[in-house]
Amino acid sequence: MNEKPQKNRSVVSLVITAAASMALTLAVVYATGLVHIDGPATSSEIEVPGHEGHGHDEDNPLWTCGMHPWIVTEEEGLCPICNMELTPMEKKAGTTGSGQREVAFWKDPDDPSRTYKMKEQYTGTKDPVPVYEDQLIGGVDIQIDPVIEQNMGIRTATVKSGPLVNSIRTYGHIAYDETRTVHVSLKFSGWIETLHADYVGRHVKAGEPLFEIYSPELFAVQEEYLSALRSSRGRVGSKGKKTLLEMQASARRRLLNFGIDPKEINTLEKSGKVARQLIIRSPYDGVITAKNVAQGAFVKTGAQVFTISDLSRVWVEAHIFEYEVSRLAIGQKASMSFPYLPGRVFEGEVSYIYPYLQKKTRDVIVRLEFENPGLVLKPDMYANVTIHAQRFDPGMYIDSEAVIRSGETNLVFVYKGQGRFIPRKVVLGMELDEGQVEILSGLAPDEIIVTSGQFLLDSESKLKETILKMMDPEHPPAGLQEDSASGEDDFFNDMQSDDDGFFDDMES
Repeated sequence: MNEKPQKNRSVVSLVITAAASMALTLAVVYATGLVHIDGPATSSEIEVPGHEGHGHDEDNPLWTCGMHPWIVTEEEGLCPICNMELTPMEKKAGTTGSGQREVAFWKDPDDPSRTYKMKEQYTGTKDPVPVYEDQLIGGVDIQIDPVIEQNMGIRTATVKSGPLVNSIRTYGHIAYDETRTVHVSLKFSGWIETLHADYVGRHVKAGEPLFEIYSPELFAVQEEYLSALRSSRGRVGSKGKKTLLEMQASARRRLLNFGIDPKEINTLEKSGKVARQLIIRSPYDGVITAKNVAQGAFVKTGAQVFTISDLSRVWVEAHIFEYEVSRLAIGQKASMSFPYLPGRVFEGEVSYIYPYLQKKTRDVIVRLEFENPGLVLKPDMYANVTIHAQRFDPGMYIDSEAVIRSGETNLVFVYKGQGRFIPRKVVLGMELDEGQVEILSGLAPDEIIVTSGQFLLDSESKLKETILKMMDPEHPPAGLQEDSASGEDDFFNDMQSDDDGFFDDMES
């Protein structure tokens, strides 16, 4: 029965002892004049014994303890509580030593996307617009000793400006170049008596015999041509000879229109005899990709006999998602590789973007053109395709590893020299090649940013931010007022709530 009262009395005694110890410590510190009790100390408001009513000089900084930030003095020394060395206080983020707002960079008044690190870099006729640090700050700026900076492994890089290259990686398959493909069709009927190009895949040259055909139609036209030729060589009047020459020319045109090679007609003229079979020759250099006849077959007028394709240049049909189409343009460079050809890369370019989507796959086909030396590229082969979608209008970009992504905001630490680092909120654009990312706002070209060690800087900034909020919850640091007024739950307000009634239970 007496265990609960006895336990409550022990807890009360512990709380009273802790409170008494804290009060005694503050009394001793206050007696030495090292703490400012009336309110939270800042670099512009602290009063030091013997210097009341005077702001501290930039050349004579104030000193404080990292573990006990309410300890502030004008001289170096040790903390009276933990005996640690005091460190110089930093000036307020976003301000200069005199309390004026610090300019981060300058903007073009006509094109806000163009920013300049120095005012002198702007060459327009209007005055550039300043952008202040307190408008961009994403936390509390910090000061790091050069030795500590080296031990933390901090590396920096500059914000770059130039063309933005964002490669699109996808897959594609090789197809025939339709502009280099021909069909061999007959304009007369007949029988294939001799087939020279007798298998698919055979390479033929222009003028090489494909097959020999017997056709009654061709036989009659040959006789007509030879008859006119013999008559024109005989003794006839000028009018009669003119008529015979016209008949001869007409018969020759009919042979040409039937697709007979001029070589065959010349041979017919020299021999003076009608040829039972005429040779049909290849009109094109290439590979036979389709053969629809066999030796001895009867072929009707208009029948497609062969398909010949020139494979010295091929098409590649790449598949692109809908959201990537806006980044494409005809003439962009492309590269292609194959898993079974390691180390070999083929270079080509975008030649056409189809104006419709595939219904089943919901993607757009982009046609690429590649040279095919040695006929290494075979139609219907699958390949890994990279399209170098370069945006020619310049933009800002930085190393992607420099960005601290918290989900809601993106932070980048800017190096201001002399060990000073300022966290900046930035707006990111698209991801670029070689680990780069586009910056839409928040930085200016040639500014120095941190690319390694920024997470340690962020931890230090968050720690200082928390301490400043504890010291002065009503006046948070510059750039953090929005977070304080956002209506989010406050940790210390929750501690002050009396819903639990913990101490009431102990007193009962």
